[in-house]
Amino acid sequence: MKKSADTAIKVMIVDDHPTFRMGLAALIDSQPGMSVVAQFASGEEALAAYVPGAASIVLMDLRLPGMGGVEAIIGLLARDPGVRAIVLTTYDADEDVFRAMQSGARSYLLKDMSTEEIAGTIRGVHQGSTEIPQRIAERLAERARRQSLSRREQEVLHLLVRGRSNKEIGAQLFISEETVKSHLKTLFAKLKVRDRTDAAISAVRHGIVHLE
Repeated sequence: MKKSADTAIKVMIVDDHPTFRMGLAALIDSQPGMSVVAQFASGEEALAAYVPGAASIVLMDLRLPGMGGVEAIIGLLARDPGVRAIVLTTYDADEDVFRAMQSGARSYLLKDMSTEEIAGTIRGVHQGSTEIPQRIAERLAERARRQSLSRREQEVLHLLVRGRSNKEIGAQLFISEETVKSHLKTLFAKLKVRDRTDAAISAVRHGIVHLE
């Protein structure tokens, strides 16, 4: 039986991998009561083309060329508060999960999850619930135990991970070396690490800094 466009859950996909995007669209279109209404390869394309009410569910990848998934979700929700976003990605670091849920996403799924899990989550979110798989809930709980870094501390940490010295960090951020050391002392305490190497490892492991 042909699905009615009026009653189907209208899904928009934003993912920069065309093969995955097409496969996901085929999966969704095969589900009763679901229909893919649009596909985009970037957050900018999705925001430029999106019309409020065009989709009820947005499946959003996190790492996209240009605008990231978190920023794209914030932009879409600002334009259409009624649309419901689900992150569908390969990344499960606790900071990634935290930022996505803070942006307004209703669920966070990994691309290796089953067809049944993805379809079930879409239906649950469409009905108004927030669907958090157990493994993702554990990441959120881990993030809750860690203090947030200030914007400046994040900037210092990004440069530290990229191998910059205190002098280089200070020059790039237009602050003194003493101020850099002060920020490092604070962020070491927040990350519960002892030195620069441990801080860099922790930043990458938790998804605070991405190397690519």
